[in-house]
Amino acid sequence: MKYRRFGKRDWHGANLGVGCMRFPVEDGDSARIDEPEATRMLQYAIDHGVNYLDTAYYYHDGNSERFLGRALGDGYGDKVKLATKLPSWSVTTQDDFDRFLDEQLTRLQPDLIDFYLLQALGQDSWHKLRDLDVLERAERAIADGRIGHLGFSFHDKYDVFQEIVDAYNWTFCQIQHNFIDIETQAGTRGLQYAASKGMAVVIMEPLLGGRLVNPPDPIQDVWDTATHQRTGADWALQWLWNQPEVSVVLSGMSTMEQVRENVGSADAAGINTLAEEDVALFDQVRAQYQRLCPIPCTRCGYCMPCPSGVNIPRNLEIYNQGVMYDKPDAARQSYAWLSEDERASACTECHECEEVCPQNIPISEWMPRLHRVLGEGEPFT
Repeated sequence: MKYRRFGKRDWHGANLGVGCMRFPVEDGDSARIDEPEATRMLQYAIDHGVNYLDTAYYYHDGNSERFLGRALGDGYGDKVKLATKLPSWSVTTQDDFDRFLDEQLTRLQPDLIDFYLLQALGQDSWHKLRDLDVLERAERAIADGRIGHLGFSFHDKYDVFQEIVDAYNWTFCQIQHNFIDIETQAGTRGLQYAASKGMAVVIMEPLLGGRLVNPPDPIQDVWDTATHQRTGADWALQWLWNQPEVSVVLSGMSTMEQVRENVGSADAAGINTLAEEDVALFDQVRAQYQRLCPIPCTRCGYCMPCPSGVNIPRNLEIYNQGVMYDKPDAARQSYAWLSEDERASACTECHECEEVCPQNIPISEWMPRLHRVLGEGEPFT
């Protein structure tokens, strides 16, 4: 296992961390973790050098933290740093900070929570927590020894990310990043900005929710031109580890095979170790994915708000991802997670969105088609 200094801290984290939201489960029930198998996977990762575990209050319907509290016996808890998160959307009063934290300490059973994050910050949630003086409560928790260091995870635009970074002396942050999302959310710019401030940067969604594993044939054809052959997952992980600003890459692993493969990838990783011709391949693959994109939506948001409540950019994005990554089942699941008002089926074909769309997308024609594919199971074309 390779290790990197964690921001300004005098501690080195393994370049691979375990994201604890995708453990194997029983009978497809996310709340019922297959504890014997998940424990075996976790201990294998720790035995091979992993020392950073990331969970959250609601992962596995609240059972991820409880499971870790049981699984880290026999000295395994002494070998790792634990990170968990305050569910920002559930915080309505200042006292909620301590209520959640104290419950998490009971669940996890550690001496302290090493790294604590304000979860899923965006503009609205950040301003809410800031105005509730949650940072002051966090500093008290650091002073009294309940948590070691404070950070945040992020889902919004770059300018919001920079505002949050500049607002406090954070130890670390957690961002979505992969070779496709270089300009999405914080993006590469945010990675470099946080690192320039001395923050450790933890990466989530390195495989874009599994979409970069088992790439479709037009993408695999590009990868096949490389001198050194890799799996889709290994290409994506090595792209991240090649960057000196990356501290830890989280992987939410569901099988022992995935654990073994990712540990092997981590062992072979290094900063600036990819050949120049390999680095150039990522641009080609990214461009090929864009050529597979059927709807030229840039998520500019000009079409919003929709008078009927449809989340137009998200519907288009889900459909595009189903085609680009050849993951129809994942796309349909994402569509099902939308509220009924947000789905394409709620479109009344008023055409207001089309009048302001810079890409001249015939949205009113696409919406019924999207629902037939994503909601009713008609094949992608």
